[in-house]
Amino acid sequence: MTTSSSSPADGAIAGAATVTDRCVEANARYAAAFSDPGLSARPAARVAVVTCMDARLDLYAALGLELGDCHFMRNAGGAVTDDVIRSLTISQRALGTRSVLLVHHSGCGMEGLGEEFRHELELEVGQRPSWAVEGFADVEQDVRQAIEKVRTSPFLPHTDDVRGFVLDVKTGELREILPR
Repeated sequence: MTTSSSSPADGAIAGAATVTDRCVEANARYAAAFSDPGLSARPAARVAVVTCMDARLDLYAALGLELGDCHFMRNAGGAVTDDVIRSLTISQRALGTRSVLLVHHSGCGMEGLGEEFRHELELEVGQRPSWAVEGFADVEQDVRQAIEKVRTSPFLPHTDDVRGFVLDVKTGELREILPR
C-alpha cells in the first residue's frame, strides 16, 4: 500500500514550496483583502449537506448555494457515520437546519473498497483501525442506506426533508435516488 506520506519529499516539488506553504501564503493574501461579510453561524438556507471529500465536487456551484447558506459535512464516500449524525444533530438542534441533502457521486474511490483495507493497514502499521471503512459496491444502494440512517436517527428532530442524490462528475448532473 502506498500512502501520501511515502511520496517524494512529502509533497514538495523540486525548487518549489510545499502545498502547505502555498496555502499559508494564499491565506495571507486572502486575509489582507478580507472583509467580514457578517454571516451567521446559522445557515441561511437551513440545509445541511453530507457529501464525499472528493476534490472534484464543487457543491456550492452544483447546488446553487452561496457562502453562509448551508453546513457541509464531508468524508470519504459521504458515509453517514456516528460523527456525521453528531454534526447533523448539532446543525439541527443548535443551529437551525431543517433539510438534509445526501450527495454521493459517480466514480467514487470508496466504491469497491472493503474491509480488506483495514486488514492491510493492520499488517502495515501493526494496529487495526477502530473505524469502519464504509466502502460500498452500489452507489444508489449506499445512498438509500444513508437516507435510512438519517431518517431513523433518534437524535434528529427534522427528518421529513431528507433526500439523497448521485452527482455525475462527468456531466455535473444531480440525480435523485428515491428510498425503497
